[in-house]
Amino acid sequence: MISQILFYLFSAVLVAAAVGVIASRNPVYSALYLVLAFVQSAALWLLIEAEFLAIVLVLVYVGAVMVLFLFVVMMLDINVEEMRKGFTRYVWLGAAVALGVIGEIGYVLWSRTEGRQFVTVPEPSPEGLSNATELGAALYTEHIYAFEIAGMILLLAIVAAISLTMRKREGLKVQDVAAQVAVRRQDRVRIVQVEATKE
Repeated sequence: MISQILFYLFSAVLVAAAVGVIASRNPVYSALYLVLAFVQSAALWLLIEAEFLAIVLVLVYVGAVMVLFLFVVMMLDINVEEMRKGFTRYVWLGAAVALGVIGEIGYVLWSRTEGRQFVTVPEPSPEGLSNATELGAALYTEHIYAFEIAGMILLLAIVAAISLTMRKREGLKVQDVAAQVAVRRQDRVRIVQVEATKE
């Protein structure tokens, strides 16, 4: 009973946060609403005993990706008014997608009243079993190569993101290695003979 109450509570907050993401006029507020939506999704995963996925969602998406997203939004200084000029051209597409989602939800609810069961409640895990341990054992034994390849791709993405932000613009100080190597002592050091003075 308490799990159902928590499920509907977290789901209501999640839907409200999702509406806030697309309805907010400020992109920073949209990102903060998205953080709230991620936290509520993590709470829903905790209800079905998927604690590893919940922790990863909070640590990776909320703790890293959203911070990076906020940094990019603030760094780019996006002109919101300029972006909204073509907004009305895609209203029909958004309305069509929304109607499709509403139709799917209505079909699922209607099918449940007819006795069909689409979503089954998982059986509780045995005491002492941790899905984080099971996932770690599978990840570092059977899927170790895919894990290492994913790490290399993420490293490449980090290097690419840094190189994109280091573009040429006014006031940006860059290092000229060729000029540093070609420097001469006579150009940098000047020996001055100072005469000794007596008081």
